[in-house]
Amino acid sequence: MTASGVLGRGGLDAARARGTRLGRPPAMTTEQIQHARDLLGKPDNTVSSIARLLGVSRATIYKYVPELSSPALTAAAAPLELPAAAHASGTTGDPPPTPAPGCSPAYSVNFSCAAIAAPTMPALLSS
Repeated sequence: MTASGVLGRGGLDAARARGTRLGRPPAMTTEQIQHARDLLGKPDNTVSSIARLLGVSRATIYKYVPELSSPALTAAAAPLELPAAAHASGTTGDPPPTPAPGCSPAYSVNFSCAAIAAPTMPALLSS
């Protein structure tokens, strides 16, 4: 076997020149894609049921029918922004809490640093 596969570089180039399709075949035909689109237009059909009917996975349906990933769904999944006047603490008048000395700001808002500190070796041995 050669470095670029069974056919070798010259064989691959010759296959491309003949118009041979190389690589993994598509999971769905154009007819299956159109059938999936038609079935998705009916409110009783789910992506799971259509995938079972066509013998493919749900991920394959989403791959071949990209309109299922609508901008409205991705916008709803985006994180919400706080208004400009609001702080991370959720109040508008108070400044956000400051971290305790030697503590990461990510932990200090919801936890005390002492609660997340790693136990010392003597504490582990005495248990």
